[in-house]
Amino acid sequence: MPLPDTVALVLQGGGALGSFQAGVIEELAAAEIEIDWVAGISIGAVNAALFAGNPPQRRLEAIHAFWDQVTSALPEFLPSLNDQAREIAHAWSAGAVMLGGVPGFFRPRPIPPIFAAPGTPGALSYYDTTPLRETLDRLVDWDLLNNGPVRLSVGAVNIQSGNFRYFDTRDERIDARHIMASGALPPGLPPVEIDGCWYWDGGLVSNTPLTHVLDRQEAEMLVFQVDLFPAANELPRTMTDVLGREKEIRYSSRTRAISDERLRLRNARETVRRLLEKLPDHIADEPEVKAVRELVTEYPVNIVQLIYRAKLWEGDSRDYEFSTRTMREHWEAGRIAVANTMANSRLIAQNILDGDTAAFDLTPR
Repeated sequence: MPLPDTVALVLQGGGALGSFQAGVIEELAAAEIEIDWVAGISIGAVNAALFAGNPPQRRLEAIHAFWDQVTSALPEFLPSLNDQAREIAHAWSAGAVMLGGVPGFFRPRPIPPIFAAPGTPGALSYYDTTPLRETLDRLVDWDLLNNGPVRLSVGAVNIQSGNFRYFDTRDERIDARHIMASGALPPGLPPVEIDGCWYWDGGLVSNTPLTHVLDRQEAEMLVFQVDLFPAANELPRTMTDVLGREKEIRYSSRTRAISDERLRLRNARETVRRLLEKLPDHIADEPEVKAVRELVTEYPVNIVQLIYRAKLWEGDSRDYEFSTRTMREHWEAGRIAVANTMANSRLIAQNILDGDTAAFDLTPR
């Protein structure tokens, strides 16, 4: 498949579902698609840092090391479990995470927040994320991440102002704090301080960094948008379905709606550009016309959506069930999603060659 000037990988937040993104990364590498820019929220920021903070030959090794560690505390499930038994095992695993934490990620605080001194991290969260800092420092080369060829952007929300903030290696130096801030989901995980400001998980405001990537586009672009929560799904039938569907709606961040709205905006700008081309020369050189021309100037972009669709038994605990078997299934689902998309890539390739703009979801439902 021909590639444009910039290829971006956009990673949504979703906790344990992030191993789906790992499978996507592995299969994109197998397809020899080189990523120039990776942007993430929450667990997407962690995967993004592991990607940008390692050379190509060590990226998968680092990503495997992270996911093997965070799923190492729970036993393997028997492969023969039916859906009902799997739902029970899944709920048990999620409960074990709530009680014992996740290796290399977060651990329960010895003192409940109600007994901690007000204003301290212990009073503001149930878990300690020191293990995540140690894991990131071990697996990420921060000098390479900040000075290497892959651009990184991660998002978090300022607690006091409520404003969303992107940290971008194009603008500043990023370290473990920025990645941890992007995934500091309250009340479980503590806020993170950066330059005198305190931040929580970016997913509280927007769970996908697609808008940031499109707003700062500087050339023709192909975007692989990896969503961990589908925007559309079937009507719930049980209370477990209700809880799971509510979480999907809350964290899907209307990704497809954003894509469609951006495409409509591009069509409107194209209309303005055609109008500007018809202006006589003595008007076309006016400062106001030049300003309008600059506002409507843009580059082609093709957005390929890769969406994880949960199994019936996963329920609302899918984002904090860190079992080895489930992680491997998510990983394989990510690989399959890319493989299925590449099997239909002629549509994307033709759009790239024609310089057109479109959004694609080519994975089977």
